[in-house]
Amino acid sequence: MARTPSPGTRDACATQLGGIMRKFYTLLSREVRSYFHSPIAYVVLIFFLLISGVDFYFQISFMNQRQVQYTVQEAFFNSIFFWFAFVLIFPLITMRLFAEEFKLGTIEPLMTAPVRDWQVVLAKFFGALVFYLVLWIPTLLYFAIFLKLTNQPAAHSAGAYFGSYLMLLLLGMFYLSIGCLTSVLTRNQIIAAIASFCAITLLFFLGLVQFILLDVSSATRDLLGYFSAIDHMVTFSRGVIDTRPIVFYLSMTIVMLTLTYQAFQSRKWRL
Repeated sequence: MARTPSPGTRDACATQLGGIMRKFYTLLSREVRSYFHSPIAYVVLIFFLLISGVDFYFQISFMNQRQVQYTVQEAFFNSIFFWFAFVLIFPLITMRLFAEEFKLGTIEPLMTAPVRDWQVVLAKFFGALVFYLVLWIPTLLYFAIFLKLTNQPAAHSAGAYFGSYLMLLLLGMFYLSIGCLTSVLTRNQIIAAIASFCAITLLFFLGLVQFILLDVSSATRDLLGYFSAIDHMVTFSRGVIDTRPIVFYLSMTIVMLTLTYQAFQSRKWRL
């Protein structure tokens, strides 16, 4: 028979877990505050809202001029303006995560603090994720205003909204984890941003190869489509939830964060 843990053991485990969570919350709060105390955060926020607002306006203007087979919500999440701003924001969000701390030397007190390396890595990742989610909250107002003015929904169903924002979350987690990895490898924020942008852009255009090369086999086309963020967004923005992209982006996020953790530990011992 399995032995039931004693009340003292359970209390000790609960106390230890509570201590770990408090330390993580402290680190996470530090990262989130650092974003909103930095001018670059407001530059990114204004830039993103400007591009997304112009995109929403142009999509409605275009749809008013001719009859189309897609909704306003689908047009917004699958336009050139959207993808341009989307790919560009990740290097700006993540370039300072580790690189700035290594450059300024503020990483050394953090390394000697009574916290685990994985707590530092996850706190920086989730801090960036919180700021990333804040960027998208105002876009919900676009659809609310559209409904208010036209008395028509911007999408066919609530599932279309859910699918679109779910894909934004999955893509954001993956691309932010790439940014974390590039930032931990250098002291220079510009190099981190360029490396992150190149890696994300390469992955993004890898999914477009299937549309450029017409003579590829169906198996190759299916493989490339597995990496296509555009295909995934088209599918999810229609309210069709496919579990394959969910598994892919979550697993790749874990891989990138594991590599970030290993690189952080390696740099820690070299300091």
